Amino acid sequence: MNRALYFNYIDEKLHVLSRRIETRGKLNLLDLHCHSEDFYLHFFNLLYGYELENLNKKIQNVEAIDLIDHKNKILIQVSATSTKQKIELALGKDIIKKYNSYTFNFISISKDASDLRKKDYTNPHLINFEPTQDIYDIAKILKDIRSKKAEESEAIYDFVKKELGGEVNIVKLDSNLATIINILSKEQWDEANQITDVNSFEIDKKIKYNDLKNAKDTIKEYCVYYKRIDEKYAEFDAKGVNKSNSVLASIKREYLKSKDQDDADSIFSSVINKIKDKVLESSNFEEIPIDELKLCIDILVVDAFIRCKIFENPEGYNYVTS
Repeated sequence: MNRALYFNYIDEKLHVLSRRIETRGKLNLLDLHCHSEDFYLHFFNLLYGYELENLNKKIQNVEAIDLIDHKNKILIQVSATSTKQKIELALGKDIIKKYNSYTFNFISISKDASDLRKKDYTNPHLINFEPTQDIYDIAKILKDIRSKKAEESEAIYDFVKKELGGEVNIVKLDSNLATIINILSKEQWDEANQITDVNSFEIDKKIKYNDLKNAKDTIKEYCVYYKRIDEKYAEFDAKGVNKSNSVLASIKREYLKSKDQDDADSIFSSVINKIKDKVLESSNFEEIPIDELKLCIDILVVDAFIRCKIFENPEGYNYVTS
């Protein structure tokens, strides 16, 4: 289920990028072409374990080659023009002779390239190039993503979201947070887990004290929603149902179960994933797009971190109680 949610999000974002490149290209607006070189550089490094770098930044206006991986011996041309002539022009450039032990790849960033994979090509410098394997388009990339494990799919999703995700829709965020708070608050929890005072403190000190490295960016990004969560809890609690206690206790319980992890970042990630699974498996869950769901879970876990409900608190610090 998680893999399907991640896949659908990646699928959508890659197709939106492709469509925008094609449409803007017709208007002679080519900024996305340039940005796509760097996007696919990092994307392929993550997806295939390459070590690509942008050759255009080392050799100005180099022809035929955009990206290069010296370790894996790969040359890549990134193009919105998907024709046999385009590929043969690249294969015929003199610079290809310098890298005749490398493999040439072609990425079509805006059009389907299935027909190109069936054609034969003039390859004067006899560089390694197998069209069926070495010509990429969105369909081929998505096929490779589908075979990835859930954890790998999540890493790709996180990358695509950072690169191609949009601004947070506050109205949808409020609605989704309310839905998720409702789901989590229906859990059974005992009085030993009851939470009374809410404590806030200087976030950086707690991050450093717990040696959180990878999670630091998530905490810093979403701590700004602390007041919004506080208001949301207050709305529910004013109706006589202490949902804040239930939700925070649920997050705390998953934290306690995850404390045997090797490092703090693994614990933080584990809590997020377990809360996400709990929401997805709930009979009360109404489908929320994976990016919106993950955003809400991240915000709620960061909020629990701020309120001193998960991870250790720095000794001797003067907390502010609200």
